[in-house]
Amino acid sequence: MSVATIEQPITLAQVKADHEINVYLTRSTKYLSRLGFTEHGLRHAGIVSALAYKVLQELAFPTRDCELAAIAGYLHDIANMINRYNHGVSGAIMTFSILTRMGMPPEEVALVISAIGNHEEERGNAVNHVASALILADKSDVHRSRVTNRDFAKFEIHDRVNYAAESSKLLVDKASRKITLAVRIDTTICPVMEYFEIFLLRMVMCRRAAEFLDCQFKLVINDYELL
Repeated sequence: MSVATIEQPITLAQVKADHEINVYLTRSTKYLSRLGFTEHGLRHAGIVSALAYKVLQELAFPTRDCELAAIAGYLHDIANMINRYNHGVSGAIMTFSILTRMGMPPEEVALVISAIGNHEEERGNAVNHVASALILADKSDVHRSRVTNRDFAKFEIHDRVNYAAESSKLLVDKASRKITLAVRIDTTICPVMEYFEIFLLRMVMCRRAAEFLDCQFKLVINDYELL
Protein backbone atom coordinates (compact mmCIF):
# COMPACT_ATOMS: atom_id res chain seq x y z
CA MET A 1 0.00 0.00 0.00
CA SER A 2 1.42 3.38 -0.99
CA VAL A 3 1.89 6.04 1.65
CA ALA A 4 0.28 9.38 0.92
CA THR A 5 2.81 12.18 0.64
CA ILE A 6 2.33 15.46 2.47
CA GLU A 7 2.50 18.34 0.08
CA GLN A 8 4.95 21.03 1.12
CA PRO A 9 3.87 24.62 0.49
CA ILE A 10 5.71 26.52 -2.23
CA THR A 11 8.04 28.98 -0.56
CA LEU A 12 9.37 32.38 -1.55
CA ALA A 13 12.85 30.86 -1.56
CA GLN A 14 11.78 28.35 -4.22
CA VAL A 15 10.24 31.14 -6.30
CA LYS A 16 13.45 33.20 -6.09
CA ALA A 17 15.53 30.18 -7.11
CA ASP A 18 13.39 29.31 -10.14
CA HIS A 19 15.34 29.80 -13.38
CA GLU A 20 12.28 30.64 -15.50
CA ILE A 21 11.20 33.38 -13.11
CA ASN A 22 14.67 34.91 -12.93
CA VAL A 23 14.97 35.05 -16.70
CA TYR A 24 11.63 36.82 -17.09
CA LEU A 25 12.31 39.38 -14.33
CA THR A 26 15.75 40.12 -15.72
CA ARG A 27 14.33 40.61 -19.21
CA SER A 28 11.67 42.94 -17.80
CA THR A 29 14.32 45.37 -16.57
CA LYS A 30 16.37 45.03 -19.74
CA TYR A 31 13.49 45.74 -22.10
CA LEU A 32 11.82 48.51 -20.07
CA SER A 33 15.10 50.35 -19.56
CA ARG A 34 15.44 50.61 -23.32
CA LEU A 35 12.11 52.43 -23.33
CA GLY A 36 13.20 54.78 -20.54
CA PHE A 37 11.14 53.25 -17.73
CA THR A 38 12.31 52.99 -14.13
CA GLU A 39 13.66 49.67 -12.85
CA HIS A 40 11.10 46.86 -12.57
CA GLY A 41 13.36 43.83 -12.17
CA LEU A 42 14.97 41.83 -9.38
CA ARG A 43 15.65 44.84 -7.14
CA HIS A 44 12.07 46.10 -7.27
CA ALA A 45 10.71 42.56 -6.96
CA GLY A 46 12.72 41.93 -3.80
CA ILE A 47 11.71 45.18 -2.14
CA VAL A 48 8.01 44.83 -2.94
CA SER A 49 8.08 41.21 -1.80
CA ALA A 50 9.55 42.13 1.59
CA LEU A 51 7.16 45.06 2.08
CA ALA A 52 4.06 43.04 1.16
CA TYR A 53 5.09 40.42 3.72
CA LYS A 54 5.66 43.16 6.31
CA VAL A 55 2.24 44.75 5.82
CA LEU A 56 0.35 41.54 6.60
CA GLN A 57 2.78 40.43 9.30
CA GLU A 58 2.44 43.74 11.18
CA LEU A 59 -1.35 43.37 11.01
CA ALA A 60 -1.12 39.84 12.48
CA PHE A 61 -2.24 37.86 9.44
CA PRO A 62 -1.27 34.16 9.32
CA THR A 63 2.33 33.48 8.32
CA ARG A 64 1.28 31.62 5.19
CA ASP A 65 -0.78 34.59 4.00
CA CYS A 66 2.27 36.80 4.56
CA GLU A 67 4.37 34.49 2.39
CA LEU A 68 1.74 34.45 -0.36
CA ALA A 69 1.83 38.25 -0.34
CA ALA A 70 5.61 38.07 -0.60
CA ILE A 71 5.36 35.69 -3.58
CA ALA A 72 2.84 37.99 -5.27
CA GLY A 73 5.17 40.92 -4.63
CA TYR A 74 8.11 39.11 -6.16
CA LEU A 75 6.19 38.12 -9.30
CA HIS A 76 3.89 41.12 -9.85
CA ASP A 77 5.89 42.76 -12.66
CA ILE A 78 6.97 39.60 -14.46
CA ALA A 79 4.97 40.41 -17.61
CA ASN A 80 6.74 43.70 -18.28
CA MET A 81 8.97 41.72 -20.61
CA ILE A 82 5.90 41.27 -22.84
CA ASN A 83 4.55 44.81 -22.70
CA ARG A 84 4.09 47.54 -20.15
CA TYR A 85 0.44 47.90 -21.14
CA ASN A 86 -1.88 45.66 -19.09
CA HIS A 87 1.09 43.83 -17.58
CA GLY A 88 -0.93 43.04 -14.44
CA VAL A 89 -3.36 40.74 -16.23
CA SER A 90 -0.63 39.25 -18.43
CA GLY A 91 1.48 38.67 -15.32
CA ALA A 92 -1.40 36.94 -13.54
CA ILE A 93 -1.78 34.52 -16.44
CA MET A 94 1.97 33.84 -16.56
CA THR A 95 2.08 33.36 -12.79
CA PHE A 96 -0.83 30.89 -12.92
CA SER A 97 1.18 28.65 -15.24
CA ILE A 98 4.40 28.98 -13.24
CA LEU A 99 2.92 28.34 -9.79
CA THR A 100 0.76 25.49 -11.09
CA ARG A 101 3.89 23.91 -12.54
CA MET A 102 5.59 24.28 -9.16
CA GLY A 103 2.68 22.52 -7.44
CA MET A 104 0.94 25.33 -5.58
CA PRO A 105 -2.70 24.47 -4.74
CA PRO A 106 -5.39 26.46 -6.60
CA GLU A 107 -6.66 28.13 -3.41
CA GLU A 108 -3.27 29.79 -2.99
CA VAL A 109 -2.74 30.43 -6.70
CA ALA A 110 -6.06 32.29 -6.72
CA LEU A 111 -4.87 34.72 -4.04
CA VAL A 112 -1.54 35.38 -5.73
CA ILE A 113 -2.82 35.91 -9.27
CA SER A 114 -5.78 38.05 -8.19
CA ALA A 115 -3.29 40.31 -6.41
CA ILE A 116 -1.01 40.53 -9.45
CA GLY A 117 -3.95 41.15 -11.78
CA ASN A 118 -5.10 44.05 -9.61
CA HIS A 119 -1.90 45.97 -8.85
CA GLU A 120 -2.07 48.49 -11.73
CA GLU A 121 -3.60 51.82 -10.74
CA GLU A 122 -5.40 52.17 -14.10
CA ARG A 123 -7.62 49.14 -13.50
CA GLY A 124 -6.70 47.45 -10.22
CA ASN A 125 -8.68 47.03 -7.01
CA ALA A 126 -8.02 45.81 -3.47
CA VAL A 127 -10.01 42.60 -3.89
CA ASN A 128 -8.46 40.73 -0.96
CA HIS A 129 -5.81 41.12 1.75
CA VAL A 130 -2.97 39.86 -0.44
CA ALA A 131 -3.88 42.30 -3.20
CA SER A 132 -4.08 45.13 -0.65
CA ALA A 133 -0.63 44.35 0.71
CA LEU A 134 0.83 44.17 -2.81
CA ILE A 135 -0.68 47.52 -3.81
CA LEU A 136 0.74 49.27 -0.73
CA ALA A 137 4.16 47.67 -1.18
CA ASP A 138 4.42 48.34 -4.90
CA LYS A 139 3.37 51.99 -4.79
CA SER A 140 5.74 52.78 -1.92
CA ASP A 141 8.92 51.88 -3.81
CA VAL A 142 9.95 55.39 -4.85
CA HIS A 143 13.73 55.89 -4.88
CA ARG A 144 16.52 57.25 -7.06
CA SER A 145 18.04 53.78 -7.43
CA ARG A 146 15.10 52.91 -9.71
CA VAL A 147 16.15 55.45 -12.34
CA THR A 148 17.83 53.72 -15.29
CA ASN A 149 18.35 56.88 -17.37
CA ARG A 150 21.81 58.25 -16.59
CA ASP A 151 21.44 61.47 -18.57
CA PHE A 152 19.94 64.04 -16.19
CA ALA A 153 19.28 66.42 -19.10
CA LYS A 154 16.89 63.86 -20.58
CA PHE A 155 14.96 63.14 -17.38
CA GLU A 156 11.18 63.15 -17.70
CA ILE A 157 8.84 63.61 -14.75
CA HIS A 158 8.98 59.97 -13.54
CA ASP A 159 12.79 60.10 -13.57
CA ARG A 160 12.84 63.39 -11.68
CA VAL A 161 10.40 62.24 -8.99
CA ASN A 162 12.17 58.94 -8.38
CA TYR A 163 15.64 60.52 -8.50
CA ALA A 164 14.54 63.21 -6.04
CA ALA A 165 13.33 60.57 -3.55
CA GLU A 166 16.16 60.08 -1.11
CA SER A 167 14.21 57.59 1.00
CA SER A 168 10.77 56.02 1.29
CA LYS A 169 9.45 53.99 4.20
CA LEU A 170 6.20 52.09 4.60
CA LEU A 171 5.20 52.10 8.25
CA VAL A 172 2.45 49.91 9.69
CA ASP A 173 0.96 50.62 13.14
CA LYS A 174 -1.44 47.87 14.16
CA ALA A 175 -2.53 49.63 17.36
CA SER A 176 -3.68 52.81 15.61
CA ARG A 177 -4.63 51.00 12.39
CA LYS A 178 -2.51 53.42 10.35
CA ILE A 179 -0.33 52.67 7.34
CA THR A 180 2.03 55.54 6.52
CA LEU A 181 4.19 56.13 3.47
CA ALA A 182 6.97 58.49 4.55
CA VAL A 183 9.02 59.94 1.68
CA ARG A 184 11.94 62.35 1.76
CA ILE A 185 12.30 64.36 -1.44
CA ASP A 186 15.08 66.69 -2.55
CA THR A 187 12.92 69.62 -3.64
CA THR A 188 15.81 71.17 -5.59
CA ILE A 189 15.38 68.30 -8.04
CA CYS A 190 11.61 67.90 -7.95
CA PRO A 191 8.90 69.98 -6.24
CA VAL A 192 6.38 68.09 -4.12
CA MET A 193 3.63 69.03 -6.58
CA GLU A 194 5.25 66.87 -9.27
CA TYR A 195 5.01 63.88 -6.95
CA PHE A 196 1.26 64.41 -6.77
CA GLU A 197 1.05 65.00 -10.51
CA ILE A 198 2.13 61.46 -11.36
CA PHE A 199 1.31 59.57 -8.16
CA LEU A 200 -2.14 60.85 -7.18
CA LEU A 201 -3.92 57.78 -8.59
CA ARG A 202 -1.43 55.55 -6.79
CA MET A 203 -2.06 57.28 -3.49
CA VAL A 204 -5.83 56.92 -3.93
CA MET A 205 -5.26 53.23 -4.63
CA CYS A 206 -3.15 52.94 -1.47
CA ARG A 207 -5.90 54.60 0.56
CA ARG A 208 -8.44 52.06 -0.67
CA ALA A 209 -6.04 49.18 -0.05
CA ALA A 210 -5.47 50.36 3.51
CA GLU A 211 -9.22 50.70 4.04
CA PHE A 212 -9.68 47.09 2.91
CA LEU A 213 -7.29 46.13 5.72
CA ASP A 214 -9.34 48.27 8.13
CA CYS A 215 -6.60 50.91 8.29
CA GLN A 216 -6.10 54.57 7.46
CA PHE A 217 -3.51 55.55 4.85
CA LYS A 218 -1.22 58.51 5.52
CA LEU A 219 1.25 60.17 3.17
CA VAL A 220 4.09 62.11 4.76
CA ILE A 221 6.57 64.01 2.58
CA ASN A 222 9.55 65.75 4.20
CA ASP A 223 7.87 65.36 7.61
CA TYR A 224 4.64 67.04 6.49
CA GLU A 225 1.43 64.98 6.51
CA LEU A 226 -0.29 65.56 3.18
CA LEU A 227 -2.92 62.81 3.21
